[in-house]
Amino acid sequence: MSPASAAKPVPRPGAMKIEAYVPGKSKAPAGVKLHKLSSNETPLGPSPQAIAAFRASADALELYPDGSATALREAIAGRYGLDAKRIVCGAGSDELLSLLCHAYLGPGDEGLFSEHGFLVYKIGILAAGATPVIAKEKNLSTDVDAVLAAVTERTKVVFIANPNNPTGTYLPFDEVKRLHAGLRPDILLVLDAAYAEYVRRNDYASGLELVASSENVVMTRTFSKIHGLANLRIGWLYGPEGVVDVLNRIRGPFNMNGPALAAGVAAITDREHEEKALRHNEEWLPKVTKGLTDLGLTVTPSVGNFVLVHFPDEAGQRAPDADAYLTSKGVILRRMEAYGLPNALRLTIGSAEANEAVLGHLKAFRSGARA
Repeated sequence: MSPASAAKPVPRPGAMKIEAYVPGKSKAPAGVKLHKLSSNETPLGPSPQAIAAFRASADALELYPDGSATALREAIAGRYGLDAKRIVCGAGSDELLSLLCHAYLGPGDEGLFSEHGFLVYKIGILAAGATPVIAKEKNLSTDVDAVLAAVTERTKVVFIANPNNPTGTYLPFDEVKRLHAGLRPDILLVLDAAYAEYVRRNDYASGLELVASSENVVMTRTFSKIHGLANLRIGWLYGPEGVVDVLNRIRGPFNMNGPALAAGVAAITDREHEEKALRHNEEWLPKVTKGLTDLGLTVTPSVGNFVLVHFPDEAGQRAPDADAYLTSKGVILRRMEAYGLPNALRLTIGSAEANEAVLGHLKAFRSGARA
């Protein structure tokens, strides 16, 4: 065999450094009821109006969707008082984060994110051929001083998840503004606000105000969480005109499908359903947190629809042990090894039945009374 015939396509170096994203588990053993609490999905499901819009779109599956997502952008703009021309929609916020990496990062550049930030940031940075840089956190929360100290002349993009997944912690808006003030104007600050709708803190803001007054800040959001449309992959970004222009040049011409666009419009306008989901979370987040701490477990204070649960470093009581036991009972949580938290599990706030189930099974696990 000649050298030429033995050759094969070689990917860019960064691609082979990527550890593929592994979603939360979604299956339980046969014979037990499944309570999937591993992916931060809403237990209330989507708006009935969104379901109706999705079903109605089946009559036009032969037609291409609106490549500009006009109706969805206008619905989002109307909801938040924004300029629709500065909104980009995508197949989940994941696509938009990836597009930002491809647009603003390349070999020799650096993308910066916090120690326990969303795994997609590192994947996007490496896929663009750039170098990921991690800033240490303080008390499982973004440390502005550490982020600024990690900036170099090669830094081009800084990703901040606010609130952060998987920790549930958040950065007050004054700290976000301090971070922005400390960055060079040529560095793009990306505020990932996937869980913004759940936050009820007076010192929090999703970043819309900062985007409106800056040329180097974008904010991303998703319909996958409180709107319950994770299966349709709908995300949106609000940014400066220059950034929006770049993203519209490189994204796919039909990067969203018609059923998703229709359901998204219906969901963003159904305030009643959103408020119902919020009230459910406000009721159960403190209940679950207290229930876990009463069992002697440490819970990182969360402003999202999930909690990070830390287990003792004792034989038979560690997070992997708890995960195996809960899985055997049909309760699926998220393992945290990939986030550098091997002795923690992330627990989504589920239905009343699911929440009671996980607390009951963890009580049995902690006491040793395991059936």
